[in-house]
Amino acid sequence: MIAVIDYGMGNLRSVQKALQKVGGDARITHDAQQILAAERVVLPGVGAMGAAMDKLTELGLVNSIHQVIQSGRPFLGICVGLQLMFESSEEGTNTRGLGVFEGGVKKFSQLKVPQMGWNELTLTQRDCPLFEGISDGAEVYFCHSYYVDPDDSTIEATSTDYGIRYTSAVRRDNVFGVQFHPEKSQTVGLHILKNFVGLSI
Repeated sequence: MIAVIDYGMGNLRSVQKALQKVGGDARITHDAQQILAAERVVLPGVGAMGAAMDKLTELGLVNSIHQVIQSGRPFLGICVGLQLMFESSEEGTNTRGLGVFEGGVKKFSQLKVPQMGWNELTLTQRDCPLFEGISDGAEVYFCHSYYVDPDDSTIEATSTDYGIRYTSAVRRDNVFGVQFHPEKSQTVGLHILKNFVGLSI
């Protein structure tokens, strides 16, 4: 079972349907025990990172997320779900994240925000199983005003150019995160989600 974490801030049904379309038994839940029992976990999200972190804390899901990650099971953060995995964000005041990855979340400066629409991926971590079968330059759908800035450049799986070059996906061991929306990225996005469903880590 794939647990799609429901904390009131994601396009959950779209994510669930896309995972089901590629063969995943995806269930939307905010129950900590269901999340801990899942074989794989997805943390989607839209909106503000600070408000998202507040909701996860209010629902008592922060420890569950860390336990799943530490267990070695595949974990995927999407959009704000990726940003939440970092330590802090420029969005708001004293916005803290889950701290799974070292680094912060920054706002695009002197660029039109949000970046909304299709953009290209440059594959930078060539052995990342999430992007197996995806070609360099493949286009995916984005909608965001902030981007992650990892302290450790080796976790970058893809980069994207939007006035600046920034990290658009990360991977370390069993933990993956994408800034784009695979559930809205048609054939390429479904291929990425199928790779996640088939992971054996």
